[in-house]
Amino acid sequence: MQTLYRLAADVTVFLHFAYVAFVVLGLFAVLIGYLRGWQWIRHPGFRGVHLTMILIVVFEAWWGITCPLTTLEQSLRVRSGQSSYAGSFLANGVHDLLFMDLPLWAFTVIYTLFGALVMLTFWLVPIRRSLTQPED
Repeated sequence: MQTLYRLAADVTVFLHFAYVAFVVLGLFAVLIGYLRGWQWIRHPGFRGVHLTMILIVVFEAWWGITCPLTTLEQSLRVRSGQSSYAGSFLANGVHDLLFMDLPLWAFTVIYTLFGALVMLTFWLVPIRRSLTQPED
């Protein structure tokens, strides 16, 4: 059973990484897509999900809420019998990428500024209800 909990903790780290990657790469996709004329980056579904995801992170930071994925991973590690982070080689690398050693206020500032950039893209690269609308 401990191996199952360890595997679930590793999967949780990868899901956490995928969430972060979508938020970060999504912003780059919008900016690059604007320059390259990609219409899909104006899709309201994509943009709405992207904005919602960063706003959740900003909300958690402002209110001092620990990310549920972090809490889940830590709980699974304890259930697996791990006292500190060990995981597999890949999970350990992903974990180290996600959890830098900075004061909490620095993360709040970073997340807030990043969220503001995402919101700014709604003005710079507006969404389109129909992707067949003419260019700006």
